[in-house]
Amino acid sequence: MKVKKYQARSMPEVMSQVKKEMGSDAVILNSKVVYRGGFLGLFKKKNMEVIAAIDPDNRESQREGNPNQIKEEAKPVQPLSPPDNQSTDLDVIREIKAMKKLLERQQPQSFPLVSPFHEIYERLMEQEVAPAIAEEIIKEWKEHNSDITPEGGIYEVISSAFNHFNPPLSFGGIDYRNQYIQFVGPTGVGKTTTIAKVAAQAVLSANKKVAFITTDTYRIAAIEQLKTYAELLNVPIEVAYSTEDYMAAREKFAAYDLVLIDTAGRNFRDAQYIKELKELIDFGVNMETYLVLSLTSRYRDMQVIYDQFHEVPIHKLIFTKADETSTFGSAFNMLYHNKVGAAYITDGQNVPDDIRGASIDWVASRIAGDSNDA
Repeated sequence: MKVKKYQARSMPEVMSQVKKEMGSDAVILNSKVVYRGGFLGLFKKKNMEVIAAIDPDNRESQREGNPNQIKEEAKPVQPLSPPDNQSTDLDVIREIKAMKKLLERQQPQSFPLVSPFHEIYERLMEQEVAPAIAEEIIKEWKEHNSDITPEGGIYEVISSAFNHFNPPLSFGGIDYRNQYIQFVGPTGVGKTTTIAKVAAQAVLSANKKVAFITTDTYRIAAIEQLKTYAELLNVPIEVAYSTEDYMAAREKFAAYDLVLIDTAGRNFRDAQYIKELKELIDFGVNMETYLVLSLTSRYRDMQVIYDQFHEVPIHKLIFTKADETSTFGSAFNMLYHNKVGAAYITDGQNVPDDIRGASIDWVASRIAGDSNDA
């Protein structure tokens, strides 16, 4: 058995190399996009890399009967039972061919292995877009468009994926139509810092009258952190230890333009916490709830957290720590699968900086590999 790695600028060129050297019976074990060359990490060129395998015995048998092939000397008759090593090689070849069939079944059936759509699919996989979602959005795009290129196609496919939502998903920061904004999310995602950034924008840029309420009485550090931000921004803060405290704080801040509510970052797998949250917070009129998630988390973990809030209305998501990851498929998965919009993206600890309004353009650009501000 012969296994070799090939690289070229495009998939057709790679396949031509494989066919020329190994023949049409070669088995493609793996294919992916790689980046080579460049200077100081810049100007890297995109190549396609393929790992192929072939059974030399099968190839030799194909050459029999070819008049241009040099005739080999007669070989001794092989025993009926092949040697152990030959039997092992045949078993390996059969396993490889079975693996190839399995991989082909897992590939999207709406486009061939060698096509721009497959290159786009591979990029989506690298960005950790869920395979089922990747296939769905590519099929959706193909139904309404004739052609696509890998260079601009990823951005186009991601952007158009949101077009069929009715009503359209809501993106962007607070618009001050609702007075109360509640922030929920697990410990460690940067929720309190995000609240401070939102407050700073409202005070310094929009000239709004802002107040804080915190119900995170489980962590003294969280209370002290928010109090520090409150002093720096010259905004009042109330700590709510009970439902009565919370309602009193709301009444106290009734004349304020914006009241930002911090909640405890506890274990969201605990249904009791969600029950306590519902009992403490009024999710009625004039209230929005933002779920804060870290982009360094896995999509599956994000979804578990989101699912715990099935009885609590989540109006938008906030994604933090964009500067700590190079993959953004989990953000797209959450937006697309749950049909929910996003308010903000944060990419650092600086207050009031390192925060921007979320947008479809930002998500599509990052998945496509464009790190410029969108």
